[in-house]
Amino acid sequence: MTRILIVIDMQNDFIDGSLGTKEAQAIVPAVKEKIRSYPKEDVLATMDTHFPDYMETQEGKNLPVMHCVKGTDGWQIRPELAELILPENIYEKPTFGCMDLARDLQGYCEGGEDVELELVGLCTDICVVSNALLLKAAMPEARISVDASCCAGVTPEKHLAALETMRSCQIHVRE
Repeated sequence: MTRILIVIDMQNDFIDGSLGTKEAQAIVPAVKEKIRSYPKEDVLATMDTHFPDYMETQEGKNLPVMHCVKGTDGWQIRPELAELILPENIYEKPTFGCMDLARDLQGYCEGGEDVELELVGLCTDICVVSNALLLKAAMPEARISVDASCCAGVTPEKHLAALETMRSCQIHVRE
């Protein structure tokens, strides 16, 4: 069986930048150790990627905080994590869920490979849950889990609510 780790949006703006939280800062060491526990080729990552017109988008109108603008420091994956991830394994995404990642993994799984997917990252209640549910919809028979100790939400309460939502959708939550 192949185990694949998916690191969701561990970018500076979500850690200690425009949308950062102390909870996000606190998980960085655990995420680093989690990444190191996987072979480098089995670690995939996403990057929330926006452009200067972000405030004109649907998301920008509902979350009017500039963040993760391509090419800025805030857009970068935290350096101590980025050095552990192969550049070709990073997916840029313009919104919460990453369709390209889901399609690529779906194709991989349809090749007859027995695969387990584990998600970690930020924010539990937005991009982590969106990607977990997208992957579950694309691959209903895949074993999908989330390591709660390597995730942080916008607030601790929203983190817990997202974990409960994922449990309800048969995504295993590791505490």
